[in-house]
Amino acid sequence: MGAAKQPDLACVSEGEGSSCVEQHATIEAAPIVSSYNDKIRLLLGVVDKLRSLMSIHQIIKKMGAANQPDLACISEGEGSSCVEQHAIIEAAPIVSSYNDKIRPLLDAIDKLRSLMVMEEGIQLPTIVVVGDQSSGKSSVLESLAGISLPRGQGICTRVPLIMRLQHDSSPEPGFQLEYNGKVKHTDEVNIADDIVNATNDIAGGGKGISNTPLTLLVKKNGVPDLTMVDLPGITRVPVHGQPEDIYDQIKEMIMDYIKPEESIILNVLSATVDFTTCESIRMSQSVDRAGDRTLAVVTKVDKAPEGLLEKVTADDVGIGLGYVCVRNRIGDETYEEARAKSQQLFQTHPLLSKIDKSVVGIPVLAQKLVQIQASSIARNLPGIVKKINDKLSSCLLELNKMPKSLSSVAEAMTAFMQIIGSSKESLRKILVRGEFDEFPDEKHMHCTARLYKMLNQYSDQLHKCEESDPKSNFLVEEIKILEEANGISLPNFVPRNAFLVILQGKVKGISSIPIGFVERFWSYIEEVVMSVLMHNTENYYQLQVCTRRAGHNLITRMKQRSVEWTMEMVEMEKTDYTGNPEYVSEWSRLMGQQDAFVRDVLSKNDSTISVEGIGEVEVGDLRQYPQVLSQAFDLKMRMTAYWKVVLRRLVDCMALHLQLSVSKLVNQDMESEIVNELMGPNCGGGIEKMLEESPAVATKREKLIKSIKKLRDSKEVVAKILDGVAS
Repeated sequence: MGAAKQPDLACVSEGEGSSCVEQHATIEAAPIVSSYNDKIRLLLGVVDKLRSLMSIHQIIKKMGAANQPDLACISEGEGSSCVEQHAIIEAAPIVSSYNDKIRPLLDAIDKLRSLMVMEEGIQLPTIVVVGDQSSGKSSVLESLAGISLPRGQGICTRVPLIMRLQHDSSPEPGFQLEYNGKVKHTDEVNIADDIVNATNDIAGGGKGISNTPLTLLVKKNGVPDLTMVDLPGITRVPVHGQPEDIYDQIKEMIMDYIKPEESIILNVLSATVDFTTCESIRMSQSVDRAGDRTLAVVTKVDKAPEGLLEKVTADDVGIGLGYVCVRNRIGDETYEEARAKSQQLFQTHPLLSKIDKSVVGIPVLAQKLVQIQASSIARNLPGIVKKINDKLSSCLLELNKMPKSLSSVAEAMTAFMQIIGSSKESLRKILVRGEFDEFPDEKHMHCTARLYKMLNQYSDQLHKCEESDPKSNFLVEEIKILEEANGISLPNFVPRNAFLVILQGKVKGISSIPIGFVERFWSYIEEVVMSVLMHNTENYYQLQVCTRRAGHNLITRMKQRSVEWTMEMVEMEKTDYTGNPEYVSEWSRLMGQQDAFVRDVLSKNDSTISVEGIGEVEVGDLRQYPQVLSQAFDLKMRMTAYWKVVLRRLVDCMALHLQLSVSKLVNQDMESEIVNELMGPNCGGGIEKMLEESPAVATKREKLIKSIKKLRDSKEVVAKILDGVAS
């Protein structure tokens, strides 16, 4: 794309003779050949069109090789004819010899850009112009477009400026600005002011920047067919009125544009600085390490000619597409005057004249950009077609998976019954049968396992609480209560009221544990039920609202019933009764130690004694109560044996009650509760309300429909250009 591929502008614009015409005719007649693999053929379905498309890519290459102007002959002194030829080249319009081939391709890319296809994740070939502030970016673009852009102190470009240059043979140029859905026509005199006004409209009247693009269409005789995106110049130090993070904002914007592999980076460098210190170079190197898609333009060459040849020859910063050195318009010079002075500068300056003529001047830059752009479009267009088709298929598939829009009460009723049925079946699986195939990776939804674990934790809490520890204050409470219960009665007979006092105290001490467990249990059930209901009704906003309210109300009532049942169960345990034979056998086993225990307490001085089934107990203070010691031991063993029965009942009855409650919830109560709520006054409209989509679903459907339309339009744009190439 350098000297070896530069097309012969003079030949095209001036018509030098039959040999040149024959040469181009040969190029035009080049066979249309390509070699795409079978996968791309099948995916794109446009085999013949792609073959034709790639023929242009081959034509471009051949034109570059066959038509390279012999710019080097000036420096080698070949004679006046060569000098005259280059004078003609410099005076010719900046237009490529294959504009007719490139223009349709570029139009297609511009159309795709205007359709905002990049919002669908499809990147387009783009020439992105970057550079440090005051590097001469605007001057380069002015020279290419032949227009005046905004100038001034600080950041002149505050929004991405998409410059669409189109060669147009009409005598009157045309200029148009497009932004925020507006189209404004302008002229050469007012274009700079209109760009400033449009920028203020987009980014505000201050000095901040915006990522919203502004498109400038330039139709003018002699301009190259190019589309470029000019980005704000890089500045590290914010000036008055700029945000403190202006550098970070600009860097983020630039990186968004240059990161895609489809982007061509036009890095504008000032000859007055060390290239290795340029921030724009660092940014481009971070995404294009080899420099394969970076072209450098060196400006202000007249201000720092010393060592410039060495800079562009050594290429210390790795510019893969090469350098072009330019002298831009200065002051009030016309573009024709500026081009003539540029030609003279590079021919006569003692240092600049040593630079190869194939890398100097705006015409050379224009030709390189056109070639690079054309090659990039031809290379990337097949991939773009495939991405458009893939994305379109994906959107259509996603749209088809969305719930059908309900158009009648009958359809709504059918959908409602399906939702209720699927919800009940899901809840039966996870709450009753212990089947988790619908939620294999969501442990929280493996309900029977979670409920079993919760029940075990409840049982452990009951057995480990202070009231369940028989060693705590061994016989102290029993002795105290027996002394208070003394009366005229048979000796060694355990008063029932003493037993009840101890039992009621222990039951009261643990009463909060069952109630707390019931509340935790139903909170978990509510989470699970709501999760299933919300999942199954997510596509029907009105039904989801009613279902959420119905589910919450139902579980609140069931929780309240369970709490009341638990409180009643706890209250019942304050009365002593059991028909469980284990009570008598356990009491008898424990009482077998009574005589030995009383004897050891009264005859030995040990502070602790081991009691089978209970453990080591403190006995030091018990020796002062020899009269009631035997009776207190009996009372303690009765309570110890009976407490095991109480705890077992509290756990077993709780498990049975909750199982029954969950079964009724799933099989009976839930459906009737939802139906009553849906048909009640709170939902206002009953089943007809289901005909209204939720905002989220409506938004998603609308977004998919817009994406599908955008992608179909994009597909049509590409199809037309492929058809045109094939024909």
